[in-house]
Amino acid sequence: MGKGLSLWFACSSILMLTAASISISFNIWLALLLGVLCVLNIGWGFILKARLRRKAEARQAS
Repeated sequence: MGKGLSLWFACSSILMLTAASISISFNIWLALLLGVLCVLNIGWGFILKARLRRKAEARQAS
């Protein structure tokens, strides 16, 4: 995964967790939604990283 894409996933996760922590005092359901979205965002980053690594290894092997 490139540096730009890694930076995107890191910053977007931090922003979502920050928004979730701020929204705890206002609306717990919004905080839970943002927390779940953040976990999904992090998971998507790991999935994308694994796919890109597999593609790179397949190209290198052939």
